[in-house]
Amino acid sequence: MIINPKILVNGIYYQWPKKPTVLVCIDGGDPEYLQQLLAEGAIPNIARFIKHGFSTVADGTMPSFTCPNNMSIITGTPASKHGISGNYYLDTKTWEPVVMTGPELLRGDTILAKFADAGAKVISITAKDKLRKQLSKNLDISKGNISFSSEFASKCSLQENGIENVLELVGMSEPNVYSMELSLFVLKAGIKLLEREKPDLMYLSLTDWVQHKYAPNDPEAKRFYQELDQCFGELDQLGAVVGLTADHGMSDKSNTEGKPNVIWLQDILDKKLGKDDVQVVCPITDAYVGHHGALGGFVRVWCRGKATPQEVIEAIAGVDGIEQALDKENICKLFDLPPDREGDVAVIARKDVCIGSSASNHELSGLEGHRLRTHGGTSEAKVPIIFNYPLNDAYKARAGVSTLKSYQLMDYALNGLDVGWGVEIL
Repeated sequence: MIINPKILVNGIYYQWPKKPTVLVCIDGGDPEYLQQLLAEGAIPNIARFIKHGFSTVADGTMPSFTCPNNMSIITGTPASKHGISGNYYLDTKTWEPVVMTGPELLRGDTILAKFADAGAKVISITAKDKLRKQLSKNLDISKGNISFSSEFASKCSLQENGIENVLELVGMSEPNVYSMELSLFVLKAGIKLLEREKPDLMYLSLTDWVQHKYAPNDPEAKRFYQELDQCFGELDQLGAVVGLTADHGMSDKSNTEGKPNVIWLQDILDKKLGKDDVQVVCPITDAYVGHHGALGGFVRVWCRGKATPQEVIEAIAGVDGIEQALDKENICKLFDLPPDREGDVAVIARKDVCIGSSASNHELSGLEGHRLRTHGGTSEAKVPIIFNYPLNDAYKARAGVSTLKSYQLMDYALNGLDVGWGVEIL
C-alpha cells in the first residue's frame, strides 16, 4: 500500500487527497443567491450537499475583491502573509498604480504547487486569464499538471498550459469575457478533465458577470445557478470531494432612480485638501471594468503632499455613505493586511454605496440598462462554504466554536472531512 505524506504549506500540514478533490470559487457568490434559490427548491444538488455534507457562512478576505480572496484560498493564508491585497496598489516610488496579478507579487507557496511537487496531479482552471499565472505560480506544467483560462481556451498549448485542443474537449466555443458561459466553460472543462485525467486536486475559479448584472430573484441568476448546480452534481457523481466557496458577495449600489450611488472621493478630497494633495486608488480596477465601472466598496488614499492621514480621515468624516475610514495601522490590524501595500487611509462604503476617485476618471457606459451591483466592503465579505461530505469530529468541534475564514477552505477539504479513507502520517 502506498502511503502519501502530509504536505507542509505555509505552516499547515495538509493530508493527501482521499479522493479527487475539486474546489470551486464562485466569483460573486453572495449567500443571498443560495438563500433565494434554496427556498425555491431550484438547486437540488447544493441542497443535498448542505443536508448530507457541511455548510456555513464564512468570513472572506478584505477587501472583498477577486485577487485577494483567490490567493488566500490557494495559499491557506490571510493577505498579510501572501501580499495580494487588491487588484491594484500604488507604487509610491513612481506614484503609478501597479496591477497585482503577477506571480512575482504573490508571497509564499501555493497549496496547488506544493502538492504537485510531491507528485500529485493538479489542475487549475480560471475564467479570466488575469488570475491564471498567480494560481499556477511554481506549478510545473512539464510534469502533467494543467493550468488555463476559459477566456483564452483557444490558445492553450502543451508548453504553456499543459493541454491543447480545449474547445474540442469541452464541446463549446470560446466564451465572451462578459457572459455566464465564461464560468460554465470552467466547470464543464473541469468535469471532462476529472473524467479523463483523474487529478488529485483541482481548483476552479469562476467570474462574477452574472452577479454584477442580476439580483438573486432575477430569472437569469436562477438560470445560471441551476447550470452551476447541475455541474456540481456531475462532479459529485464522478466521485469527487466537492468544496464550494466564493471570493466575495455582491450588493446593489444604485439609488432609487437606478443610477450608481457613488461617492466621488478624489473630488471631495481635492476640494477640501487641495488639488492632488492626496491620491485615491480604486483597488477593484482591473482589465474588465465594463460590469462595474471600477466602482467598489473599498478604496485607498495615499498622502502625497501636506495632508496627514488624520486630516484625510477628518475630511471624510460626515460624508454620507462612508462606513469606515481608518489609517494604515488600524486597517492592517483589523483585516490582516500587508502594510507595505496599504494606503495611508482605507475607506469603506456602506452596503448601498460605492466609492470612485474622480467622476471624470470612470467610464460607466457599460452599466447602462442595469443597476450597479458591486463589492469590496465588509458588506460583501461574507461567503458560503459548502462540502458534499460531512466534517470529521475534530473539525466539527473547530467549526462549532469559531467562524471559518474562506482561506481555510483547503484545510477543511483535505484535513477536515469524513471521507473514510487513508492513513495519517507526518
